[in-house]
Amino acid sequence: MPQSRLFEPLKIGGMEVKNRIGMAPLTRFRATEDRVPTLLMKEYYGQRAAVPGTLIISEGTFISATCGGFSHAPGLWREDQVAAWKIITDEVHRKGCFIFCQIFAMGRAADVDVARKEGNEIVAPSAIPMEEGAVIPRAMTTDEVKQTIQEHVDASKNAIRAGFDGVEIHGANGYLLDQFIQDVSNNRDDEYGGNVENRSRLLDEILKAVAHAIGPERIGLRLSPWSTFQGMRMQDPIPQFTDVIAKARQADIAYLHLVESRTSGSQDCSGSDTLDFAYDLWDRPFLVAGGYESNEARQLVDEKHPDKDIVVVFGRHFISNPDLIFRIQKGLALNAYDRGTFYVFESPVGYSDYPFSKEYLVSETCS
Repeated sequence: MPQSRLFEPLKIGGMEVKNRIGMAPLTRFRATEDRVPTLLMKEYYGQRAAVPGTLIISEGTFISATCGGFSHAPGLWREDQVAAWKIITDEVHRKGCFIFCQIFAMGRAADVDVARKEGNEIVAPSAIPMEEGAVIPRAMTTDEVKQTIQEHVDASKNAIRAGFDGVEIHGANGYLLDQFIQDVSNNRDDEYGGNVENRSRLLDEILKAVAHAIGPERIGLRLSPWSTFQGMRMQDPIPQFTDVIAKARQADIAYLHLVESRTSGSQDCSGSDTLDFAYDLWDRPFLVAGGYESNEARQLVDEKHPDKDIVVVFGRHFISNPDLIFRIQKGLALNAYDRGTFYVFESPVGYSDYPFSKEYLVSETCS
């Protein structure tokens, strides 16, 4: 069998990854209650930097004290958070890998109890609940929207100080920026709502501001045009996301990270809508996520889109296989993941205790 393009290098922004399998941003709830990364997280990310030249995207990281809504998720607005992340990024770089920080705000997706405990209101583009019976968020003022732009800039600068190779702007999965993009969650009548161009405006302004602050080659963007997760999915997403992608291309960012319709959040689903419209719009590196298995990943890069520069992003299999890329390349069996341990606060169980393959350990001994 000829060598797959999965194991060929690719230049993304200022990096050259050595393979086309990346680690997805994965919420794991192992930071402290005060949103500080831990040494346990250093071990976890260091393990998944097992194969040099791998691109890792961090779990979603909050841009400010007021934008959160998960317990034990990390932030990046305080000096202690920057210092703690630096320990992790140093370990990933010591292993010869790259790491971007996914930054985001939750908007109406925030957990009500967590928000109340932290003294925060639940805000969103418009006073539209995520689903029937959910809390009705307060519509953000224009000044608050502008502040969100600055918070993304500040978090991006902090990410670079913390040693990250760049940031991934999270515009997917029903969180705040996705809420601005789509008409199911945005019925504003100011410059940030009312039509396609206005709904794209906040994300476009964030991309431009962050690019000015840290350089466009250090920016990625994640989008999920077809996802129904957290009350999303406008009737016809293509015109809206065509506009978003066109603006991202004008911003000259490093990569576009797209989520297939067959996943919704962390769950598989039966979506059959394709990303073909996006493939036609973007001529730079893609990251593509969608519950891929190894053979499907090979087919995507070798057969379906041999003319595109695609990194296939794995999530759940990377949780249970720290040496995932080695296993795929060698055709080895994968460890099964345990969904029941995905979100255990600050616990090593189901986090840093998955074994490396014997073959990988032997290869490391011999190298």
